[in-house]
Amino acid sequence: MQTTISKIPGGICAPAGFKAAGIHCGIRHNKTKRDLALIVSDTRASAAALYTSNLVKGAPIYVTREHLKDGYAQAVIANSGNANTCNRDGLQVARAMADLAAGALGIPASDVVVASTGVIGQPLSIEPIAAGIPALVEALSADGSLEANEAIMTTDTKTKSESFAFELDGKTCAIGGIAKGSGMIHPNLATMLVFLTTDVSITPDLLERALRADAQDTFNMVSVDGDTSTNDTLCILANGRAGNRTLRRETDPGYDVFCQALHALTSTLCRQISADGEGATRRMEVTVSGAADKESARRVAKSVACSSLTKAALFGADANWGRVLCAIGYAGVPVDIDRVDVDFVSAKGEIAVCRDGAGVPFSEEKAKEILLEKEIEIRIRLHDGEAQATAFGCDLTYEYVRINGDYRT
Repeated sequence: MQTTISKIPGGICAPAGFKAAGIHCGIRHNKTKRDLALIVSDTRASAAALYTSNLVKGAPIYVTREHLKDGYAQAVIANSGNANTCNRDGLQVARAMADLAAGALGIPASDVVVASTGVIGQPLSIEPIAAGIPALVEALSADGSLEANEAIMTTDTKTKSESFAFELDGKTCAIGGIAKGSGMIHPNLATMLVFLTTDVSITPDLLERALRADAQDTFNMVSVDGDTSTNDTLCILANGRAGNRTLRRETDPGYDVFCQALHALTSTLCRQISADGEGATRRMEVTVSGAADKESARRVAKSVACSSLTKAALFGADANWGRVLCAIGYAGVPVDIDRVDVDFVSAKGEIAVCRDGAGVPFSEEKAKEILLEKEIEIRIRLHDGEAQATAFGCDLTYEYVRINGDYRT
């Protein structure tokens, strides 16, 4: 069932009943940068979240997992500048963040999602957060999406936000989100915080199912540098304010519509994250078609998007297609290399560089012109079946090394 999905302004506050804020409370030394964010629904909402697959996890993840056991939440508090990971009192600080937000909002602490991002292993004092809570709550606004987005940024150079409108049961619904992520980005989530909101009425179980399924083709397909971080949190709140009939089963006609809207939002945020990879000059999208099954398509696409040599070639606008085939070959998928086709595509056109696993004559000048664009697609056809997948990445530059060589200083 197809539906019309239209971009609307508002970001995280586009759905009815949501407010947000972001302030500088003093976690960061730079007073011009916001470092504490709050997102609040005016009613208790169905909630679901996914987290990093890294065995080393930030303390806020453990607190959030505990709070979301009943499938509901009403607020999200997040800080930047300090990841609250590998700290002896990390759990105590994360719980205190929830308690402080809950007390100021007049809601149970168990209805507060907690998240952190920034440097790992540095002690996080609760004092600046406690001091900043009154101003943070006072700043809550239906126009506060941008400020909240700025407050979760670390090495990001751009805010990442989008929102869409669609219809369910004749009711106008909205879904919006903000994200941060620039470095330590790798499939199975990454150094990203992603907060999504919607005014759709949906049960917690079905919301979690939708989020988990969608992430397989969106956030789990993003890679900047091959490092899976410790604090990744992808969270969605659905407060039901749109007034649609509550979605309870995958067979509900509206569920497919909701999933389409969710995917429109998450795929947009993935493209924004990959475009803003640390030091990146070009965004890469790897599209694999003709795979034997979905998982094979995903693995091949990820392998190419994660290849350091392919990423370096992209930085140099070098049509070194052999690196693409190399990455396909170690993806761990049974592929007949003698049937593989590869094209490079951008706003400047497209060029065939490989057919049936072998090079074909092409203009290096034309290829360079195509690869000098800001957004590049690598199209791979395996000719093994009908499945397809897309991975999101970027080039690998000198600037990436500089940023991470002095990250703490």
